[in-house]
Amino acid sequence: MRPRDQRPSAPAYPTHGTRQAAVDEGGVETGRIEELRLISASPAIGVATAAASYRDIDEELPSSSGHWAPNLLLECARAVAANDTSQAQKLMSVLNELASPYGDCDQRLASYFLQALFCKITNTGLQCYRILLAAAEKSYTFESVRKMILEFQEASPWTTFGHVACNGAILEAFEGEMKVHVVDISSTFCTQWPTLLEALATRSEGSPNLRLSAIVISPEAEPAAMHVMQQIMTRLDRFARLMGVPFEYSLTQLPQLEQLEFAQGSALELREDETLAINCIHTLNQYGSSSRDQILYTFRNANPKIVTIVEDEMELVSADFMTCFSEALRFYWLLFQSLDESFPHASSERLMLERAHARNIVNLLACEAADRRRWPQQGVDWARRLSAASFVHSAFSDDVVGDVRALLTRYKEGWGLITDENGLYLTWKDQPVICTSAWRLDL
Repeated sequence: MRPRDQRPSAPAYPTHGTRQAAVDEGGVETGRIEELRLISASPAIGVATAAASYRDIDEELPSSSGHWAPNLLLECARAVAANDTSQAQKLMSVLNELASPYGDCDQRLASYFLQALFCKITNTGLQCYRILLAAAEKSYTFESVRKMILEFQEASPWTTFGHVACNGAILEAFEGEMKVHVVDISSTFCTQWPTLLEALATRSEGSPNLRLSAIVISPEAEPAAMHVMQQIMTRLDRFARLMGVPFEYSLTQLPQLEQLEFAQGSALELREDETLAINCIHTLNQYGSSSRDQILYTFRNANPKIVTIVEDEMELVSADFMTCFSEALRFYWLLFQSLDESFPHASSERLMLERAHARNIVNLLACEAADRRRWPQQGVDWARRLSAASFVHSAFSDDVVGDVRALLTRYKEGWGLITDENGLYLTWKDQPVICTSAWRLDL
């Protein structure tokens, strides 16, 4: 990360283009973001002329042919990294004219990455991220989250891919066991578990006693997540009774996952007669290297029969800004493309999802290392880390792989599956975007 005094000064930013950052996630004016956006303006260069000047930039992203946003954003990022204030100012002016969070895929991508670039050069990334996070917290309700998740899962396999693969591996690990315990550390609001309950209810050997311990990672001062999760768990409890599965659940709120303990007498206590599975979906990437090792050793000491992990397939641990920017742009370009082809143009659920990713983009690209909330790594890196923690890969069975392939046929064309020694990969337009893997202790 370059020293602050070497960053280019704030560019003149045109005010007559898109002003999406002036309105927070709940539609409320946020004065500080307004102030950041409306830095004194100089005359904007002609949009058509400027865009045409960059049509011949080499294509560096998959499936970007015919699109203007990826290449313009890369050029702008290069100018920011090189402290080229004049070029950064010119390109930001162009992008500001073209970007919109309500437009096509290019416009939406440009809108959110432009916000991150602007925060980067003005050293306001953490402030912007906190404002966006607080705004989302205000609009956080059970019904809004429920509708967003259900719409997303209906339109895209982005989360259901991992659910089907992990549930299959967990079911096979639980075969013949009559008392089972799942520790769920995920960001998908327990939408994974109704199908597991259905499968357990129809087992030939009878339904086991299921204990589900859900971990909610959020500051204790933010009660919204726990409130939503409590409503979800209450409904899940009713569903379990309907399925005839003996069910016990608990909710544990932790500010950081490093504080996870399976202490005697706690809601997470380990019981000798139970078989343990630990399920992690899009959560482990929130921690740096040493914290990850600590968490995996905590898992190992709990003696689980299986650990299932789902993470984004991208690598954002480099200290080099352009390396991180290019990788983030590659990944989010694929994600925004998939949303564009899966959701109606005016979908409010799509906008809610994109705003959540916009917060991540700001945090990944515009915040100092100490303030980062995510450190994504690829499946091969997770494999090395888990192996070092005395886990060995547990290959998905042919039945599980078949279930995943059947799932993908429910969605629009473009989705695919790759299998290798590190796990299963969900692909969009032949590019891997999600990695799912299962692990057991190396006894």
